[in-house]
Amino acid sequence: MLTFSRWKQITILAVCLLGLIIVLPSLFPKETVDKWPAWFPRKQLSLGLDLRGGAHLLLAMEVNDVRKDWLDTLRDDARRRLREAKVGVSAVGISNNAVQVRIAKVEDSAAALKALKEMSQQIGNPLFGTTGQDVEVTSSDPSSFAITPSEQGLQQRVINALSAAIETVRRRVDAMGTTEPTIIREGASRILVQVPGLQDTVQLKELIGKTARLSFHEVHPSLSAADAKASRVPPGYKIYQGENKTEADLVLRETPVVRGDELTSANPAFDSRTNEPIIDFGFNNAGARKFGKFTQDHVGQPFAIILDDKIISAPVIREPILGGRGQISGSFTPESSNQLAIQLRSGALPAKLTIIEERTVGPSLGNDSIEAGKVAGIVGGIAVIAMTVFAYGTFGIFAVVGLIVHGLLTVAIMSLLGAALTLPGIAGFVLTIAMAVDANVLIYERIREELRAGKSAIAAIDAGFTRAFITIADSQLTTLACALVMFWLGAGPIRGFAVTLTVGICTSIFAAVTVVRLLIYYWLNSMKRAKGPLTLPV
Repeated sequence: MLTFSRWKQITILAVCLLGLIIVLPSLFPKETVDKWPAWFPRKQLSLGLDLRGGAHLLLAMEVNDVRKDWLDTLRDDARRRLREAKVGVSAVGISNNAVQVRIAKVEDSAAALKALKEMSQQIGNPLFGTTGQDVEVTSSDPSSFAITPSEQGLQQRVINALSAAIETVRRRVDAMGTTEPTIIREGASRILVQVPGLQDTVQLKELIGKTARLSFHEVHPSLSAADAKASRVPPGYKIYQGENKTEADLVLRETPVVRGDELTSANPAFDSRTNEPIIDFGFNNAGARKFGKFTQDHVGQPFAIILDDKIISAPVIREPILGGRGQISGSFTPESSNQLAIQLRSGALPAKLTIIEERTVGPSLGNDSIEAGKVAGIVGGIAVIAMTVFAYGTFGIFAVVGLIVHGLLTVAIMSLLGAALTLPGIAGFVLTIAMAVDANVLIYERIREELRAGKSAIAAIDAGFTRAFITIADSQLTTLACALVMFWLGAGPIRGFAVTLTVGICTSIFAAVTVVRLLIYYWLNSMKRAKGPLTLPV
């Protein structure tokens, strides 16, 4: 029946009022909104890069870095597996893009081959015919083995590294306080970064470009870097360079004591004694145990803090550090310490990212598009209102009110979600307005059919809304399914269109059906109080 309980009326009106309140900040300049009371909503609808202007960076991942890191991992894994298999090793190194292993005793050849073959992992999905091994283990003679990454395995590594890099870049950009950056994969090894409203890209490039791979290494107890260069670096050690003149080159064990991915916190601070900028850090439980044991066993000895293969500090361990917390000091400024803390918190990039394209998109295109959109919106809106009112009279006015509510709620929800409005998003918004009008047309035409069938006015209205709603729901649900798939599989402009379309579908159903039905309910009550003949203006 065409009835609304009091709580339903209050709920519908409250939703409409709340939408209006949330939309108000988007209707005024930011300077005006900043002067409003603190308790009043201030969040405005953000504009995308195509409407607002901003920074555009195209980054390329160094595939060779991915290969090198993988080979280092395979080398350490080979050492560990052979040690567990109790196979003596005379040499383990990397050459010709493969890990070369030479065992001490020929009779251990079978055990060594078995242990090394366990390193190979299957990749792909057998159902789709893409099975393969990530590494191949071959033997040139009974005492020599080669562990070679397969091309398919390398491609999978690059894909995984690119996905991890996208998430790391996203965390770093979000830490700058920007709104709705676009960070998507482009091609096999590239990442597209678009930050609306950002005109100075210097800080963005510094924040994104640094790998920020942190690790803590043991220093060789007696061998200096100069002596190692003059003679030979011992197995398992490597010469690391100092980041600047204040840090000398050192011979460090290649396998770190603790890695940066075991950090749980990293925050900029100031040293209480020297008042110099530092970074306070904390480890997780596993990292704290390893770091505590190492410092306990090496009191009085130096250890090195490595950032991106450069020594940033090599302090001497004065006492065991058992709490899982410490600090990094160096030639930091307040800005650089804050930037490094952001990079460490967001995690290290799996490989170096090189900027191959950089653009600063001006807002002129956006302003032209906005002005053209305003003109088109005004002309189209007047045409829609005129045609709807001409075709359906008073009920057409109710439909226009529903369209206004639909627009307010769409903008309100997008503002709450922090979604950016783009040119494709505007197209999606216009499409949902057309769909909302179409829903009212279906309802009103159904009411006319019921009236021609001889039903009373109230029965015709009730039947029109009830029966037309099924058709509206079917058509909107199929469109909603398409929008969700576009958001799931699409990227960039496609996602902007899908977000607006999804939100608009939900608000159009509420406005075209619920709000318009409530307005007609109020109109019917006013006609009953007037005690005149009930003639539907539809």
